[in-house]
Amino acid sequence: MDMRLPLKFADTVPLKDRYQRSLQELRVSVIDRCNFRCSYCMPAGSLHGKGVFLPLEKLLTDHEIKDLVQTFVDLGVRKLRITGGEPLLRPGLPALLEQLASIPKLNDIALTTNGVLLPRLATDLANAGLSRITVSLDTLDRDVLREMTAGTAKLERILDGISAAETAGFRQLKINTVVQRGVNDHTVMDLIAHFRGTPHLVRLIEYMDVGNSNHWSECDVVPNAEWIETIGQKWPIKPVESGNPAETARRYEYLDGQGEIGFISSITKPCCGGCTRARITADGIFYSCLFSNKGTNLMPLIRHSEDSADLSRMISSLWADRNDRYSEERGLPGHDQKKVEMYRLGG
Repeated sequence: MDMRLPLKFADTVPLKDRYQRSLQELRVSVIDRCNFRCSYCMPAGSLHGKGVFLPLEKLLTDHEIKDLVQTFVDLGVRKLRITGGEPLLRPGLPALLEQLASIPKLNDIALTTNGVLLPRLATDLANAGLSRITVSLDTLDRDVLREMTAGTAKLERILDGISAAETAGFRQLKINTVVQRGVNDHTVMDLIAHFRGTPHLVRLIEYMDVGNSNHWSECDVVPNAEWIETIGQKWPIKPVESGNPAETARRYEYLDGQGEIGFISSITKPCCGGCTRARITADGIFYSCLFSNKGTNLMPLIRHSEDSADLSRMISSLWADRNDRYSEERGLPGHDQKKVEMYRLGG
């Protein structure tokens, strides 16, 4: 693709990377701070868990985020996910979402949160135009939750957040559960039972080697194939066919009609071949993979370029040169280097 093409060609010439994966989805981290210290993301004993975060003046402004998202939409993006850190900690988030929801051709705006601030913000988020909410909840066992978050999470507050989202009109939530062997795996079936029969979709996520501070080991991974068998023995399930190769979760439905469950198997069944997602950190760094060890700082173009087309050309060039297949190549030489922490990339 000729990177000098005018922006109007973005609608007719899909932007493709080296493996012919099109740019369709964008994940924007709006803040790197979090009020939890989850063991798989920002362990309390790590350097970052002790509070080394970006000063607020280093964050992209609302106006800069809107212009950035508009540029990605002009290049073909139709789905946006707001992440963190904990995105609800960003001051004035509903106002930002309202601006983003006004962008033509942006069809879907989702948000990932730990849920504890939803009682205060869920209605404002709904009114601002937020489409969907994903809540991270790794267990219903209070003691296990306390251990996994170094005492920073309270189960009742998360459940209150889910209730607040329901009341605000978010009919179906996704519940993301990261499973670690010997940590919370013995509580998974209770969590599934709690949400089975509700509109909400539990998604079991294999513990991933994002970043380095979580000291990931493959021994701590519970393959989702084990869960499919275990769950199926108690509640028979069958796969849901999907025509979307970019879908990260493999979905199954309960044969008794009590809803669905999803499995994100980045370790044992990676989905790199269908990945259409780009990521931007809260300080404007572009990453083309969740497992990246380096990114490209777009802030100079976002904040200082006199030609707005410069940013579009840079993004187009970065995506055209993209060849990430980390999960499919995990363990090969050159793939054990230091990676960017999850709290920076937003999962």
